[in-house]
Amino acid sequence: MGKTKVGVIYGGRSGEHEVSVRSAKTVIEQIDKEKYEVLPIAISKEGNWLSPFESVKLLAEETQNHLSDDIEDYTKSDIALIGDTRYRGLTKLQASEGETRLAELDVVFPVLHGTYGEDGTIQGLLEMADIPYVGCGVLASSCGMDKVVMKTLFRDAGLPICKYVWFLRSEWERDNEAVIRQTAAQLGYPCFVKPANLGSSVGVSKATDDESLRAAIALAAEYDRKIVIEEGLDMREIECAVIGNDEPRGSLPGEYIIRDDSKKFLDYTEKYSGTGNNEFVVPAPVSDELAGKIRQMAVKAFKAIDGSGLARVDFFLVNKTGALLVNEINTLPGLTDASGFPKMWAGTGMKFSEVIDSLITFAIERHKDKSRNKTSF
Repeated sequence: MGKTKVGVIYGGRSGEHEVSVRSAKTVIEQIDKEKYEVLPIAISKEGNWLSPFESVKLLAEETQNHLSDDIEDYTKSDIALIGDTRYRGLTKLQASEGETRLAELDVVFPVLHGTYGEDGTIQGLLEMADIPYVGCGVLASSCGMDKVVMKTLFRDAGLPICKYVWFLRSEWERDNEAVIRQTAAQLGYPCFVKPANLGSSVGVSKATDDESLRAAIALAAEYDRKIVIEEGLDMREIECAVIGNDEPRGSLPGEYIIRDDSKKFLDYTEKYSGTGNNEFVVPAPVSDELAGKIRQMAVKAFKAIDGSGLARVDFFLVNKTGALLVNEINTLPGLTDASGFPKMWAGTGMKFSEVIDSLITFAIERHKDKSRNKTSF
């Protein structure tokens, strides 16, 4: 039996393009080469699908050394993945002598963060093509991406959440002052402004008065048509990684320890620049009882959006009251060397190569289970 061919898709038309490339680097370097053959598939910032030969150029030379030597066989042909079950893999767009298929794939590992990768769009394409893929399905991905829908599902599941308001970019552009008044009245300051459909802290900023709130909303509105504002709390941020399908399990929780007290939250730069201002600690310094509660609530949040494969659930632990609140779920968390997801599983006693192996197994199992569904009667 030959190796399982895994298409790792990364990059993408997203503000998180660079983080995605870094996540792909980790997956490609850590995947078990004895079991899997990786085919790198990059998508440019403009949304162009690159051939494997072109895709490797986005990766560092040390990462390229982890790929098989036959990548050069995939020349500079224009390729795409199409939603046709006859072509369950990469397809040449310029066919010659009737040959259109370039490479059949056994499973796809979409390492695409943010828009067009984490929001259900690439998942829908893979469903149409009938290819097993790692991670959450269309519904869970889209619900997990939209912080407003996500919070609604959490509330319906009985999970505690922080106070928040949301509005559309068009409402903000139509009447700035009404939005400012609503936010000040319902939340007060400080508060945190976020694009509803983005991750990795892109477009997120803290507001401490009307002026900084205007600037924060203007920034968030550059990234999404829907904006969420959450109350500012004196709290700790705890994370928990989840893997599985119908019977998911949570990792030991982790926590970012911020050394500089002037930095009250982790923005994109703090997370990924390696400034040394923060450290991710596993297990988080909490009691065993609280750690167990965090793991249970993480699994409950995962089930609330009908998750599958993997996710990371973020919590607020309020300092004054000790209340534990679910902040959000990330259905395709960062997998870089600086990301919490691999570190939490490592702290739980699971090497990342084992995590990748489990995720691919979950993907194939889920595809087989879905294949049992009748599509005609």
